[in-house]
Amino acid sequence: MAKMNFGGTEETVITRGEFPIGKAREVLAGETLAVLGYGVQGPGQSLNLRDNGMNVIVGQRPGKTYDKAIADGWIPGETLFSIEEACSRATIIMCLLSDAAVLSQWPVIKQHLTAGKALYFSHGFAITWPDRTGVVPPEDVDVIMVAPKGSGASLRTMFLEGRGVNSSYAVGQDATGRALERTLAIGIGIGSGYLFETTFQREAISDLTGERGSLMGAIQGLFQAQFEVLRENGHTPSEAFNETVEELTQSLMPLFADRGMDWMYANCSTTAQRGALDWMTPFHDAVKPVLQRLYESVRTGNEAQISIDSNSRPDYRAKLEEELRQMRESEMWRTAETVRRLRPENS
Repeated sequence: MAKMNFGGTEETVITRGEFPIGKAREVLAGETLAVLGYGVQGPGQSLNLRDNGMNVIVGQRPGKTYDKAIADGWIPGETLFSIEEACSRATIIMCLLSDAAVLSQWPVIKQHLTAGKALYFSHGFAITWPDRTGVVPPEDVDVIMVAPKGSGASLRTMFLEGRGVNSSYAVGQDATGRALERTLAIGIGIGSGYLFETTFQREAISDLTGERGSLMGAIQGLFQAQFEVLRENGHTPSEAFNETVEELTQSLMPLFADRGMDWMYANCSTTAQRGALDWMTPFHDAVKPVLQRLYESVRTGNEAQISIDSNSRPDYRAKLEEELRQMRESEMWRTAETVRRLRPENS
């Protein structure tokens, strides 16, 4: 483990150099890793582990995702099983089901958590709010987590490119004395770029805040507001979309990622530079109170309860589809379809 300086604060990180894939294979030798769920994170993690030589099986209910698992080379009765069968065969149960599915499948999972096994998550939700989820693991199993900071699709794509999504890791319960090495071995096995330490609670709170904030909720709200203001003042849809979304995602974000916002500020026109410096504070001051309210709602478990209540309603899927349809059919995202078709690589 190495100490790295992040903006003046030292944090513990694990790199592939310190924990090579050969060591990960040694740690997991003799283990059977059962990936439950083949939706968001399941495919990327299971396929990467399989390609890295780990003993992996998949547990999935029949349906489209079950058929996808078969298409990806998982064999029914050999490496693809029901959730209950996969749990019974596993020494490490990798719970990559949706938060709602974890709750519904918990009685099945729990009965197979015998002494010495490990229960693995890629999100701290179920463990952080047990009073709301009912997920309380037995005391004689390891409870561990590796949380990739990216989608399952990105995890797989970057693995195949020889890169990796950075991941946080945590040990919630060490019953065997091997919880940490099991955690790190899986983190390297799924193809993490590097691993940084967290706790189940910190991961759950930061993840829910990020999804509702800058990663999805806030960015959609900002895009929509700016697009509407431009349209209401006579700008065409193509102009409003390009100035709001296209320039940011296609030109500026790659530069932010590669060189940082400070570099961007130092290397734009003086007009853009002056305007960005003048207006970043009003935006900060307007948005921070919203984020403070969001964080408190997440911290207290209110957002977790909203999610649990919403997902348990019989009409949840229909209402979700309607909300997504409204977004998809908004002028801004219908404009996006045309803009994407006009990109040279798509022409």
